[in-house]
Parts: sequence; C-alpha cells; structure tokens
Amino acid sequence: MHAIKAPALRPGDAVMLVSPSGPTRPERMVRGLELVESWGLRAVLGPHAYARTGYLAGDDAARAADLNAAFADASIRGVLCTRGGYGAQRMVDAIDMAAVRRDPKVVAGFSDITALQFALWRGARLAAVHGPGVAWNDERTPAASAESLRSALMTTDPVTVAAVPGEDTAGVRVPGIAAGPLLGGNLCLITASIGTPDMPDLSGAILLIEEVQEPLYKIDRMLTHLRRAGSLDGLAGVALGQFTDCSDDWGTGLTTMLLDRLGDLGIPILGGLPIGHGPGQLSVPVGALATVDADTGLLTVEAAVA
Repeated sequence: MHAIKAPALRPGDAVMLVSPSGPTRPERMVRGLELVESWGLRAVLGPHAYARTGYLAGDDAARAADLNAAFADASIRGVLCTRGGYGAQRMVDAIDMAAVRRDPKVVAGFSDITALQFALWRGARLAAVHGPGVAWNDERTPAASAESLRSALMTTDPVTVAAVPGEDTAGVRVPGIAAGPLLGGNLCLITASIGTPDMPDLSGAILLIEEVQEPLYKIDRMLTHLRRAGSLDGLAGVALGQFTDCSDDWGTGLTTMLLDRLGDLGIPILGGLPIGHGPGQLSVPVGALATVDADTGLLTVEAAVA
C-alpha cells in the first residue's frame, strides 16, 4: 500500500479549484478564495467550477475534463475541490490516471470527494487530504480549520488529531494502538464503493469514517453491509470522525449502535475526532501511514505531501 505523495504546495504555486460533484455559486467561494490567496497560492478556477446540471456541477464529461486539465497542466500544483454533494462516482472512470502518475498533485476535499480519493488511490496510489472545500463557511470551519488545511497542503509535518470529549462519537473507544494507511472518509461513499474497482483492500488499514444527516438505522445498515461484504476483514483499526445531525427516533443512541457494529472486531477504535461535516472540522491525509492510539486519544498521520 505504498503511497505516492505529491510535492507540498509552496507560496506562488497555482492550484485549480474544481467541482467534481455538486454545484456551487461564486458568492459561496469568496471566503475560501481569500484564504487560499492569503497562503500565497494562486487560485485558478476550473472552466466548469460554477457549472450546474441539476444536482451536478455540469455534466460528467465537463467535470472529468476539469480534473484532467488540472492533472495534465504542469503549472497547476494542487487540486482543491469546491464542495462535495453528489456526482464524483459518475465520472471517476474518465480520469487520466497516467497523467496523475506522471505528475502527482495533492487533491483536497471530503464528503462525496471520498469517491474521487478512492479512485486516485486505486489508479495511482495517490495520497490526498480529507479536508474542507473552498466553498468556505467561517462559522463551521473557523481559523483552526483553515490552519489545519493549510498545514496539510503546505508542510510535511505529521498531522495529529486529538479526540474531543464533546464530539458525538467520543464515547466510542476500544483500547489499543494500531498502525497502517489511513483510508476512508464518508460512510455513504465507502459503502457505495463496494463491488466497484475503487473499493480499497482495507487489510492492515486504519478506516476513517464520518457521516452527516443519516438516521442511525441507515448507518447500522451501511456498517452491516461492510461487515457482510468482508470489507472489514483484517482491518487494523478504526478512526471515527463526526456523525453530524444523525438522528435517532428509537432511543438506541449513536454510541451504542457504533459499539454494536464495530466493537467486536477486536481492534483499536478511537471516536471523538473532529473530522467530517461538523463544527471545527480538521484536515487529515488519507493514503498516508497513520497510528491510532485509543489509549491516549490521538490519531497521528504522516503528511500526504513530500
């Protein structure tokens, strides 16, 4: 599972802003553009960054074309997704993986972008950054979130994320320490990858899981699907991020359900990590080697860039 790491971004580098999934609007991008430029980076809008075809940011060919243009252009040194939404799985088979391998560039995003990051891992073993999109919201992602993303993109420092007692998954913990590549992201997209070429072999890996606006029985169903498909066989550990606005009308409780579906795997599990759709979202490399320490409450990940 050796990862390919793109060069760390440096002041003066150009980054292309792309919308591989759902549409966004220029006014949603103002703050994110300010941040990117404050880091000394030059933001280049993908030709279809503001396109819209219903719930998609333009048709599949247009969204793939923006990504391929970014990967083929030697002057572009990073690819920042504007947002998630839906649609990455529809066009990932059109990505020019040979171009990705020839000139690796760091790709940042989360939510539906999990599908893109899975495809890049399968096709090029490219490490990426699971972090906020450029359609920025200061209330949800304040200064600490911005610094976390900047550091993940522009330094080779390891990333350490500490469990936060107030997070919804903080009560989910199985003691122990495990190491392996950190793979995963949004649970819906992980589960939707089962049976596709992009579903990674998670043997020996640390699985990152986060989710938003799903009732607990659906989260149970997705985790059960992963179990029955054998996707969790040989897993080294689990890192649980934010489960934001995940409702429960039955009194089961998120902690109880997660422990029921994951607690018997016999591996370390660390919940309470501020990674996902919730307030204070932090960025983490995916595809890079990680250590999950459920005894001290720390997830430590090597940089996604070199």
